Amino acid sequence: MIEKPHHLPERLGLLSATAADPFLTEDLLRGVRGHSGVDLAKVVEPLPEDDARWMVEPLRDLLVDAMHHFEENRTDADGWLAPRLHAALRLTRREAADQRIWNHLALAVAPDYVAFRHPPVPPRGGGSPRINRDRFRGAPDRQCFSRLWWAAEMFRNGGDYAPVVAACANQDLIHNLRLDLLDHRPTAQALVRVLDRDVVRTGRGINGLMTAINTAGATLVYDALAEDEPRDPAALRAWIEEAESAPPVPRHELPLGPDEDPVPEKSVAVLADYFADLFETAPVRGRKTPQE
Repeated sequence: MIEKPHHLPERLGLLSATAADPFLTEDLLRGVRGHSGVDLAKVVEPLPEDDARWMVEPLRDLLVDAMHHFEENRTDADGWLAPRLHAALRLTRREAADQRIWNHLALAVAPDYVAFRHPPVPPRGGGSPRINRDRFRGAPDRQCFSRLWWAAEMFRNGGDYAPVVAACANQDLIHNLRLDLLDHRPTAQALVRVLDRDVVRTGRGINGLMTAINTAGATLVYDALAEDEPRDPAALRAWIEEAESAPPVPRHELPLGPDEDPVPEKSVAVLADYFADLFETAPVRGRKTPQE
């Protein structure tokens, strides 16, 4: 297990993929030893200093708590951390789409957490175990922290993070996220509803259902089947502006997200029924009966 950097920054910054590459050393990817952080700080672009959201200490404390509580079952950390990371950072989608902030969080602030959650595994072609470098600086659905933030953003129901916990409890669902599809809020909530009904019971089932939903989504406009209420941007702006005075995110209860209207219940119910029916004929490898 690697240690945290000896030099922790006080604030988050922007670290480009090109600047990050020299710090993805063999020792780091093998989970043997990290870096001091001093040299890395020289290639980081600073974020505005008058914004309380960029302070590192609350994030660092949150990640240390996650490592402590989930040492015995590390995948369970996702459901706990995703809503709290989202509530702690309070980003706009435009800010969250900038991978440089996630690169910095992973390499400068918490490479030890990346190694904790995604330990070294043998490469497909054989060889010594390595941490997948995409967990440090990769696509939004692969990078250690951005994948959790986007899962929370997609599955929260207004200010309620409970659906996020349910979604993150199923790794197959998170691995099959398609951000453009889940931008339709009723779709995200209907997926959680289907899981709650125990309609889908296996990882193969989730994979088959997501394939069917993605295929159907190419020809069916889900907005027409299940309308959503337009989001009020003022609620998100107010939530972000409160970051400076907000207390640390709670550890034993879920935080509150932006005070947005929840997804219309009728739309969720209609889509959940549709997805349950879709699953009956979904291509599930090895399935012999509709409920398998």
